[in-house]
Amino acid sequence: MMNIILLVLTAIALFIYTRVLLDDETEEELYSQVAFYEQHIQKGNSPISISPIIDIKIVATKTPTVLKDTMMYDARQKEIELYREISRTIKSSDRYYQIKIRTLIIESEDIFIGIIISFISVLLIAFVILFFINKSRNEKLWAPFFTSLNKLKSFSLESREPIIFESSNIEEFNDLNNRLNALISKINTDYSNLKQFTEDVSHEAQTPLAIMQAKIENIINKSDISDIQYEEFTSIQKDVKRLTQLNKRLIILAKIDNDQFSKPKTIDLKQLITERVEDFEDISENSFQIDHNSKTTIKMDPYLAEVLINNLLTNAIKYSPSKSTIHIKVDGAMVQVANSGAKMISNPDRLFERFYKENSNKKATGLGLSIVSKICSYYGFTCSYRFNEIGKQHVFQIDFI
Repeated sequence: MMNIILLVLTAIALFIYTRVLLDDETEEELYSQVAFYEQHIQKGNSPISISPIIDIKIVATKTPTVLKDTMMYDARQKEIELYREISRTIKSSDRYYQIKIRTLIIESEDIFIGIIISFISVLLIAFVILFFINKSRNEKLWAPFFTSLNKLKSFSLESREPIIFESSNIEEFNDLNNRLNALISKINTDYSNLKQFTEDVSHEAQTPLAIMQAKIENIINKSDISDIQYEEFTSIQKDVKRLTQLNKRLIILAKIDNDQFSKPKTIDLKQLITERVEDFEDISENSFQIDHNSKTTIKMDPYLAEVLINNLLTNAIKYSPSKSTIHIKVDGAMVQVANSGAKMISNPDRLFERFYKENSNKKATGLGLSIVSKICSYYGFTCSYRFNEIGKQHVFQIDFI
């Protein structure tokens, strides 16, 4: 904004200065011409009038010299023009001659337009020249930065390959590269520690839980315990199983966050769902109806693919009425799992959050659908929920494209 105001003020100042210079030059030219014709007449030469530039006539008395602007019709231009006129009376051979010399004045509008056009032309030329100069200089100046940026884009925690940044003659870029090297080194160290922690938790936590589970089973099966003790040990056994399941699911989430599933394979979704349904039919009172409209293959880690389908089916079984039918549909790059329900859940927008449970079902860990969402996010899939009012069904859908 300030640049525009400065340009306008500069144009106005230049206009005024140019106007004054032209007026001074015009007046100087008029005085020179009237002096020339005065000498011409004083030498006894006959005065010559050339309308509308020169007008010489005999007058009765002498009049003072007058310099003024006047409007006159120009027959050649066929329009009224603005002239600057000087009028002077001289005496020659006992006669008074009035000499009027006129010159055409450049109109202010023409001057202003000329200045504006000159300004715009100069600015455009300067802009084009500066643009290409700055572009060339900026490309050379920022080349080390974009080189470092491209190397950062290709950085992967799994590769473990160090990033070597190019040195630059710009101190700030060198400082940036040093900071990035330090940051990457810390990230690699933290990642290694976190990965090791995940593996340790997976190994160390599962073992005591399995031992606890085995000892509880031994007590229940071999000891002579009362009914009250049996109920208490059974409750503890269920809590241990739930804790074991919770630990496994937290480990899965941590591994996904740590990008430890980087070996995708082509999975036949129809075959995977069929195998998982056969397993669930042996342990569930619910029946399953599978609708395969086409063969669908997806590329992902086989273990995560199995976890994805398992969690969808487990969720449907947990929240379905006993002996109801769970509908599974595979169509192109989409899979749907629908289970019966009386009404839509209260908070569908929170359904895929960690530890969120729609009801107080103690069997649920609140992580099943969260893992589904995490896996979909990891591979760029889309998971969604809707309630079918007509069929009274909770419908979970995953789009693989």
